[in-house]
Amino acid sequence: MSESKVFVCLIQVITTGSASIQQAYYRVKSLQIISSSKSTVKKWSLRRLLDNYLKLVSLFAVGVALSIALAACGSSSAKVADVKLRLVSFSVTQAAHDQIIPNFVEKWKKEHNQNVTFETSYGGSGAQTAAVIDGSIEADIVHLALPLDVNKIQQAGLIKKSWETRAPRNGIVTRSVAAIVTREGNPKGINSWEDLAKDGVKLIAANPKTSGIAIWEFLGLWGSVTQAGGDEVKALDFVTRVYRNTSGLTKDAREASDLFFQKGEGDVLVSYENEVTSAFQNNQKLPFKIPQLNISIDNPVVIVDKNVEKHRTKEVAQAFVDYLYSEEAQREFSKLGYRSVNPLISQEVAPQFPRVETLFTAQDLGGWDTIQKKFFEQGAIFDKIQAKNKA
Repeated sequence: MSESKVFVCLIQVITTGSASIQQAYYRVKSLQIISSSKSTVKKWSLRRLLDNYLKLVSLFAVGVALSIALAACGSSSAKVADVKLRLVSFSVTQAAHDQIIPNFVEKWKKEHNQNVTFETSYGGSGAQTAAVIDGSIEADIVHLALPLDVNKIQQAGLIKKSWETRAPRNGIVTRSVAAIVTREGNPKGINSWEDLAKDGVKLIAANPKTSGIAIWEFLGLWGSVTQAGGDEVKALDFVTRVYRNTSGLTKDAREASDLFFQKGEGDVLVSYENEVTSAFQNNQKLPFKIPQLNISIDNPVVIVDKNVEKHRTKEVAQAFVDYLYSEEAQREFSKLGYRSVNPLISQEVAPQFPRVETLFTAQDLGGWDTIQKKFFEQGAIFDKIQAKNKA
């Protein structure tokens, strides 16, 4: 048999799958026997070629074995490398996340045979946003106090445009309203937004430059005038008098709550309804009012696109965001005083929440771009109010 025929025979065996690796081996061995009748030169040449072919067959066998091994690694029963998610959120969500995260971890492990660990960071929403933007915290997921903070991260190039369209409810995953908390017996007679401007009232409040609740509080105060038919001149005068009743501004909602509940400072605190509920659950029971003209406090969640691509965590990060909208997670949020964005759960838990007569939103105040420029940029209305009160 000629060398070319040997080669063709071998290639047919290997590439067409017409024989097993073992068959290929024995066929080549038979060709070696045939070659023994040839001349010395021819026999040596053919034998060398056949030896090389045997090596090729062996290599092919190794390749097949590796392919099978790789396929096995890709099977559902194989161990998958652990993954870590970095979650950055505003201070008062920690209690809820502490309940929800273990449930998600268990669910993911069961469905994907993969361990997920979370690295969490909680603080004032404005400060958390700044940390994500400057890279000191490489968040995979942000759950922040207001869409304005997500917009800032998007403008920094870390989140893709139109983030609102990539999750249910325009990216809003938790919702609350403003609550006015007073001392036992309400000695200062504080029952409404208007009463916060009374002489002799000391208000504990956070700084809108670092805290999400502080922005919502400011908008609640402003809207309590404009959404009731008052003009902006009247709104500016009212809000200025309210902030005159603060002795200092805390960095976030948690610090403000600690001053009021634990250290007994101040006559009144404006906080998230869910934060007041949390205080009640910790036996810090003080009277509170839910204003009938109130602001819808909408908290967004979104994956940080640039970081999940860097960390290769997009799939599990998106799965966690989706899980936060599930009935199971929304029920956990509701237990801690959040008003659910899931219609089914919202209806289910409605009896546990005080009714609000009129609920306005950030859009009623011009939308977040307008709000940022008008109220909170350097030298805008909030800075002017602070400067006037310090004069």
